[in-house]
Amino acid sequence: MALKEDRKAYLRELCAKFRDTLIDILYKAQSGHPGGSLSATEIITTLYFEKMKTDPKNPAWEDRDRFILGKGHGAPMLYINLAEKGFFPAADLWSLRQIGCHLQGHPCAKNTPGVELSTGPLGLGLSAGVGIALGARLGKKDFYTYVLMGDGEIQEGIIWEAAMAANKFKLDRLIGILDYNGVQLDGTVDQIMPLGDVKAKWEAFGWKTIITDGHDVEAVSDAVDQAQAVKGSPAIIIAKTVKGKGVSFMEGKNTWHGQPISEENYKAAKAELAGGKK
Repeated sequence: MALKEDRKAYLRELCAKFRDTLIDILYKAQSGHPGGSLSATEIITTLYFEKMKTDPKNPAWEDRDRFILGKGHGAPMLYINLAEKGFFPAADLWSLRQIGCHLQGHPCAKNTPGVELSTGPLGLGLSAGVGIALGARLGKKDFYTYVLMGDGEIQEGIIWEAAMAANKFKLDRLIGILDYNGVQLDGTVDQIMPLGDVKAKWEAFGWKTIITDGHDVEAVSDAVDQAQAVKGSPAIIIAKTVKGKGVSFMEGKNTWHGQPISEENYKAAKAELAGGKK
């Protein structure tokens, strides 16, 4: 279903707000992962504010859709979305990565309302997603399980074991999303471990594959609709993105995977996000 103009405008405004907030909280923390959080902004925001069934007042609601952040280092953007939805006070964001805070460097399901799975070790998210989707089938539940992965993450062998299992069990309410930004911690994906034809790989493992623009909220929403319409197999959305999207000096740079933001960079990023010049 096509997004109405007011919904598109709303989601775009949220994404702009969330990028700005991200730079603020990472600058204060002097640690965290800007690049992968910025690349996933439209994906996470469209899921939480357009597609997923959630209830912030009842995070354990049995019929909620599940979102798993396989690329756990993107936690700051997840936290910003959860705070905006009302899972916890927005003021908590300012204690990101501080000792005793529930907003740890990677998501913690034990301590943070709205977090479905503790992630950080790359690759485990999809395996857990398979288990959650199987559990839903056994329990006769119709919720969707979404797993957001990084392209560096899918170099892990456990991803492909889970992909085989998902196809074997025909988990058509399991939807993978690949944040396909082409850059990982130490360089480009092609430099570190080339993935080849990613679409062909997932198709060979029996997944319905959908390619979309990961920075266009309408395109992301349409891709989710297509994935939900798939029957008899899992689906994956390959979302083409840019690491560090929205801050030009971070875009496409592996150095901004987890680099602290200096005062100079903070001011430049804030000005750019506000529509000013670098």
